Amino acid sequence: MLPISSRFVIVISFLILASTLFRNGEAQRTTKADEVVIRIGYQKFNTLNILKAKGTLDRRLASLGAKVEWHQFTTGPQLLEALNAGSLDFGHAADAPTAFGQAGGIPLVYVAAEPPYPKGLAVLVQKDSPIRTVGDLKGKTVAVGKGWNCEYQIVEALEEAGLKYSDIKPAYVTSAADARAAFESGRVDAVGIWDPFYAVLELESSPRVLCDGTGLTPNYTFLVAHKRFAKEHPELIAIILQELKAVDNWANANSTEVASLLAKDLGIGVAPLERATRRREYGVRPIDEKIVKDQQHLADVFFELGEIPKQIRVEDAVVFNAPWWTPELAGHGVR
Repeated sequence: MLPISSRFVIVISFLILASTLFRNGEAQRTTKADEVVIRIGYQKFNTLNILKAKGTLDRRLASLGAKVEWHQFTTGPQLLEALNAGSLDFGHAADAPTAFGQAGGIPLVYVAAEPPYPKGLAVLVQKDSPIRTVGDLKGKTVAVGKGWNCEYQIVEALEEAGLKYSDIKPAYVTSAADARAAFESGRVDAVGIWDPFYAVLELESSPRVLCDGTGLTPNYTFLVAHKRFAKEHPELIAIILQELKAVDNWANANSTEVASLLAKDLGIGVAPLERATRRREYGVRPIDEKIVKDQQHLADVFFELGEIPKQIRVEDAVVFNAPWWTPELAGHGVR
């Protein structure tokens, strides 16, 4: 048997070695965790915008050693281009830009859909305009963005009125600000616009609403991920969806608070934000066959117009029974 002094030295040496290995392991884990940065793109007034403002996702990921980089975009096409360039991992866009992105070869995956929001789109004319119906738009100039959800709404509204898209004169713009400027200056006869900018115009100039999206388009917003991120980090997507579910439930019950929370960040008054919030429902839901069918119809319409370069199969970018729909989410009827 070793003398007591020798045994003491061995024990101390072992403890020192164990402590060193523990510290090295912790350092390695910290270094790896610090490398996990989730780059999320968002647009004004959407569910991701609220999640950013609340800060709950940031705090949860920080507790796991990861962090979020938030990047704001003025339109869906710009956000999707950043996804294509590899500058984003996750984001959201309306249905039309997402279809265009898929057709353009952007490596996106449909992660989830928000509830339909048809009342968040509108075709407006000035309150004293002689134009009173969608049918009156024949031969008129309409400000709209190419590949926007508003453009799809206009196509469907014209068809319902017995007209074709070629029966109007599109004045293409690249942002809501440009659309509003064209409308307010009188350079166009009508404008296709979406919330919260639609609500702003309603309150400021009381335009005539020719139609909103009701009966024309569900006006989905899709949460999308880069294919690489979806494949490598389904557990992080699950966390994002969990935090979105919580913040959406809060938003549905607190429209005034949502408006106040976003007003400063967006530079838009509380009143229009509250109006826009009251006519929508927040939530996230899995991509099902009905949503795929609706999105496929939209993509086919734009292909027939010659705006999408090739026909696509929406389901090719959908992961049915996706791993991010954990029992906690899927088992509680996530909206």
